[in-house]
Amino acid sequence: MAPTKTDLCIIGAGSAGLSLAAGAVQMGARVVLIEGHKMGGDCLNYGCVPSKALIAAAAQAQMTRTGGCGIAGTAPRIDHAAVMAHVHAAIAAIAPHDSVERFEGLGVRVIRDWARFLSPRELEAGGEVIRARRFVVATGSRPSIPPILGLDEVPYLTNETLFDLRERPDRLLILGGGPVGIEMAQAHARLGVPVTVIEGRKALGREDPEAAALVLDRLRSEGVEVLEDTELRRVSGGPGAISAQTEGGTIKGSHLLIAAGRRPALDRLNLSAAEVETDARGIRVGVGLRSTNRRIYAIGDAAGQGQFTHLAGYHAGVVIRPILFGLPARARTGHIPRVTYCDPELAQIGPTEAEARAAHGDAIDVVRADYAGNDRAVASGRTEGFVKVVVHRGRPLGVTLVGAEAGELVSPWALAIASGQRMTAMTGMVAPYPTLGELNKRAAGAYFSPKLFENPWVKRGVRAIQRLLP
Repeated sequence: MAPTKTDLCIIGAGSAGLSLAAGAVQMGARVVLIEGHKMGGDCLNYGCVPSKALIAAAAQAQMTRTGGCGIAGTAPRIDHAAVMAHVHAAIAAIAPHDSVERFEGLGVRVIRDWARFLSPRELEAGGEVIRARRFVVATGSRPSIPPILGLDEVPYLTNETLFDLRERPDRLLILGGGPVGIEMAQAHARLGVPVTVIEGRKALGREDPEAAALVLDRLRSEGVEVLEDTELRRVSGGPGAISAQTEGGTIKGSHLLIAAGRRPALDRLNLSAAEVETDARGIRVGVGLRSTNRRIYAIGDAAGQGQFTHLAGYHAGVVIRPILFGLPARARTGHIPRVTYCDPELAQIGPTEAEARAAHGDAIDVVRADYAGNDRAVASGRTEGFVKVVVHRGRPLGVTLVGAEAGELVSPWALAIASGQRMTAMTGMVAPYPTLGELNKRAAGAYFSPKLFENPWVKRGVRAIQRLLP
């Protein structure tokens, strides 16, 4: 059979692959898109969309339970099946945007099958051989399952199966205290599920310790048991009755969720035939996201530079330049934010304070603004949290935000860092009053306050000028 020839062949119809396919075909390229599982990938079906829908339902329950601002709280009536129906309704509402029909309407050739490379220039999928000028691997990642004794004999959940539950768990055990584990722990606790998180090191260990402590204190106050520095040695049991053995004893639960990280989904691709090298993080790529085979790029989770939907979309924008126009492109990482969508939210862009001090020593300044000093936060009764900015040579280098709407508040800092703006750009911004957005301006102002208000030369200069003015 003669091979099907195309300009661009994309493997994986998740966030990265879909963004690239839509852009490339609309600019005139011939595009073949291959997807062996669900259109929309992990984000739509098992990750961002369902988890945030569940978190939203849990927030409604918590608001009813706690009340506030003079409104008495009351016990919420929670229908777990209805909550999951809401989750799947959110997926269904977004799915048409990622559908085969939409992309075929744009002119993309979509093949629903698993892809396998045959050589450095060809792959097979759907009974066809595809020969492309350029290939892009955008296959995402899948849950990483740790080698725990007995785990292969015990029913467990991952993010790929959690949202299929229709009945509320009697007690949920979560292995992993990273963002996924913490988000799901708080959401399920607010929906009436007793939850224990088991973390071998520190929960939210990648984050600023002060910000992480605020989040973990809130979870514990809401009844979540968070066990840190706790090794899970063995699991046993069956459906509805699971035992987790640690050095401190045995913990029992009805369900076990594995949230111990993710690994790139590369197993089916036969990358050795394509002369593409990999490592533990994913496909080995250069700064332009090109692999060891000059015709093959990797983007999103497959590129091993981070596992965020927004990073995947950014990667698509990077590789489209060399693929379509032959122009150089370079993928950056310092301007990519991350958010843990718990309550309070925790957002980070660039290095934390500790990371910045390790890299730059005393050549940084650290300024902050607390939610308690923001009028909108006071009026709303949500005064817990802060904005912390690491400044290097007059420019924001890293920002930590923890508190209400932190995931929204990080965006102006993402713009500032991406475009290399100085701190004066944030102080020059006029934020509407009263909004949480004023926190960013106040944090930036805290950088300049000592230079203006505590400098005796400034005061002497002002007095001298005042004597000279008519």
